[in-house]
Amino acid sequence: QAHLVESGGGLVQAGGSLGLSCVVSGRTFSSLAVGWFRQAPGKEREFVAGINWNGATRYSGDSVKGRFTIGRDNALNTVYLQMNSLKPEDTATYYCAARPGIVTAIDKLYADWGQGTQVTVSS
Repeated sequence: QAHLVESGGGLVQAGGSLGLSCVVSGRTFSSLAVGWFRQAPGKEREFVAGINWNGATRYSGDSVKGRFTIGRDNALNTVYLQMNSLKPEDTATYYCAARPGIVTAIDKLYADWGQGTQVTVSS
């Protein structure tokens, strides 16, 4: 079982930037796919971005593409999510999750989750 810890959330004004980190332990990190999800109050959890063991990336779509960038450092067992040009609708709790194999947008296919980090974007 992997243990994941997110950090980097906070309060930022619209148009600002934040960088999230997800440190993974307990499994062979280089073999894992890691996804970022978010959940806003009253809404379902949604996929944001994911990265495979080999660095191949996937983004949720037009809502974040071009503004968010996912990356990983296998030497540090860490996955990053750089968020630029933030909008109030990006406000949510952000979670990272890990699974063997490749990235999927289906949250139920991830076995291991972090505790989440809050991102609040003010208008």
